[in-house]
Amino acid sequence: MISAIYLSLKISVISTFFSLLIGIILSKIFITFEFKLKRIIETFFLLPLVLPPSIVGYLLLMMLGRNGILSKIFHINIIFTWYSAVIASLVVSFPIMYQNCKTAFLEIDREIIKSAMTLGTSNRRIFFFIELPLAKRGIISGIILSFMRAVGEFGATLMVAGNIPGKTQTIPLAIYQYVEMGKYKVANILVIIVLCLGFFIIFFVNTERR
Repeated sequence: MISAIYLSLKISVISTFFSLLIGIILSKIFITFEFKLKRIIETFFLLPLVLPPSIVGYLLLMMLGRNGILSKIFHINIIFTWYSAVIASLVVSFPIMYQNCKTAFLEIDREIIKSAMTLGTSNRRIFFFIELPLAKRGIISGIILSFMRAVGEFGATLMVAGNIPGKTQTIPLAIYQYVEMGKYKVANILVIIVLCLGFFIIFFVNTERR
């Protein structure tokens, strides 16, 4: 049980970190520039929101498996390791981060940006010292919600990482296994932990938005 909790937190923190970096960069690019296939690419980013996790997991399996694209090109096999669990969590949580970052940047008063540009402030300084601080609330919400989505990830993780105790078994997978084994007390403890974590995080997000 302890190993499942530790692994879930590790996977969720790492996937959320990369989701944050990619989400900020891509949302800024897609807001700033117009280019061909922009809407199609953006729709592709958001597909994991509406696709069943098992389908997302299957697609990742086709890419990460022994006969997958990654294995053939780079000769890397990370299937059934915690690395593949990180990728699965990243893919399913990224749309939440992207949407929050994009909304946060769009809500910034453009007159502030124009004033800074008029004063000769560089785009880099505007981004780091004006836009990021003003978008902080939305970005933080994205971090928290993406983290919880990663903690609760089940289907895609099961497909690409399996359910190996101490190696790839996360909290949702452990709950599934304990229920199958009839160990409801242990499953109940894990459920309560996730419920409490989710409750306090949602409470925090709602408090911050007021």
